[in-house]
Amino acid sequence: MFAITRAAIDPRAVEASVQSDVQGGVVTFLGIVRERASDGREVSGLSYEAYDEMAVAEFARLANEVRDRYGAVELAIVHRVGELRVGDIAVAVVAASAHRAAAFDACEYAIDELKQRAPIWKKEHYVEGDAAWIRAAR
Repeated sequence: MFAITRAAIDPRAVEASVQSDVQGGVVTFLGIVRERASDGREVSGLSYEAYDEMAVAEFARLANEVRDRYGAVELAIVHRVGELRVGDIAVAVVAASAHRAAAFDACEYAIDELKQRAPIWKKEHYVEGDAAWIRAAR
């Protein structure tokens, strides 16, 4: 499952898309809108924009890289766009493998690379009224 969505993300549905009887380890990363920016300012929410088709294609490329690096790993990535509030899930990355070590490593690699490579842009909205586009950080 690779998707860009405007709807709320259901982590259980994303997990179910990669689970099977051969998967002994499933690792889920949820990126959640937090109340404070990295610089400490209070955040009222985030806006995300994406080039949907290119982002989904990049998710698929990441899945191929994950399999090359970590073996038989199933990967799912769903990223939300639009206006999000504090507490909303912005991204779900799920890696499933026969063994937990590969699932953990694959999940971490996928979210780190996604933040650097996928054509997705984040704008922070601050409680005091201003907003700023934010560069991806690891």
